[in-house]
Amino acid sequence: MKYKVENRRIWLKGEILDVNEAKINVLSPTSQFGLNVFEGIPCYWNEEEKQLYAFRLDDHYNRLLKSAKLLQLDCKYTKEDFKKALVDVIKANEYDENLSVRQTLFVDGFGSWGSDGPVEMFVSPIPRGKTSAEYNKKGLNCCVTSWRRISDDNLSPRIKCGANYINSRLGQREALRNGYDTCIFLNKEGKVSEGPGSCFFMIKENKIITPQLTDSVLESITRDTIIKIAEELGFEVVERSIDRTELYTCDEAFLCGSAMEITPVLSIDKYSINNGISGDITEKIHKEYLNVVRGIKIINKKWLTPIYKDK
Repeated sequence: MKYKVENRRIWLKGEILDVNEAKINVLSPTSQFGLNVFEGIPCYWNEEEKQLYAFRLDDHYNRLLKSAKLLQLDCKYTKEDFKKALVDVIKANEYDENLSVRQTLFVDGFGSWGSDGPVEMFVSPIPRGKTSAEYNKKGLNCCVTSWRRISDDNLSPRIKCGANYINSRLGQREALRNGYDTCIFLNKEGKVSEGPGSCFFMIKENKIITPQLTDSVLESITRDTIIKIAEELGFEVVERSIDRTELYTCDEAFLCGSAMEITPVLSIDKYSINNGISGDITEKIHKEYLNVVRGIKIINKKWLTPIYKDK
């Protein structure tokens, strides 16, 4: 790492700048209304190969473009532009460690919440250990929040939009206020949805169960990865609606996402899960996930994009 995290370089509007010099108009729609779409892209360092791999980059960029389309943003950037910006800014920082990279398309200028442009972009990498505390916990004590998850008929969770995360904030702040680490949302039908910026899995009788994509959840790339890993390991994976009371009697549970990876749930509403410790299946899946993202275990060669191609 070439720079301290508080002086790291980010990519903004085609330039690589000290993060303290990167400025956005305070009256822009992204500033006033959260009018942006983004991806959190995980990158993992393979020490043996001395290589940094961006994980499922093409899938992240496909989802970013879908989010921009659903919000009707007039995006001038291509997937090739996305990739070049990400690679350039990582190389500028000379990172040789695990990263979380925020890549955001935002509406700049002096428009309103109804504007479709001008669309600009920033790319901001940060070492994983410097991300939010909630993403670095070894286990989570959760509550079911009183706030319901947004749904496809009001503010679709399918769109990875900055403004959507206010819904997550409400649940998270309620959880913290009441002494929990984080929360689990129910959808408008009262079925289990997801956590704030994370997907939910539980294990019952050796079956791995997760809500359906139509249960008000993000079309999560980490979720899809875990399903494929679990199936590779020989587990049965079931995608179905989950009742609240099932949470209290499951054998194991975990939340997952690009930022938090796989983090075991130790309790829900003070009901202990697996005696308050991480379960064997959760640990097995997490270990395999880390092997896959580092390129130690190959499930799909297209999932890994090397940043330092000359290595």
